[in-house]
Amino acid sequence: MTPAINIAKKNKISYKIREYEHDPASESYGLEAAEKLGLSEERVFKTLVVNIDNKELAVAVVPVSSMLSLKLMAKAAGAKKAEMANKADVQRSTGYVLGGVSPLGQKKKLKTFIDGSAQAFETILVSAGRRGLEVELSPVDLKILVNGAFSNICS
Repeated sequence: MTPAINIAKKNKISYKIREYEHDPASESYGLEAAEKLGLSEERVFKTLVVNIDNKELAVAVVPVSSMLSLKLMAKAAGAKKAEMANKADVQRSTGYVLGGVSPLGQKKKLKTFIDGSAQAFETILVSAGRRGLEVELSPVDLKILVNGAFSNICS
């Protein structure tokens, strides 16, 4: 069990674990998940960590088919600037390795913004905390579990 799965289980939400054989040569973990699970890229979400105004880290949960807009992310966070966080900070604050970062069960609770497109689906998939493992849950449950907000953060 990963911390992400433990959070879902503890909160008694409806979820499914979806597992696939991860290929270490894959260039995009999210696109690989969508392809191997036979799902649309709009329903599989990646977890990105950004640095807000060089003061704090925040999480962006966006479809693997889209690009995070740092400008829209800064606006959603009420900040002037957002930039991608460095890898060491991501792993230290979340407790997860890159490619397996889940918005759930992170070491440190970070402000979380989920792209508004998630609301169009009954369920979405996010990393369950390791490469090759996804958790499928409702976007509303995800928002509640991470104390997050829906915001249009993709360009």
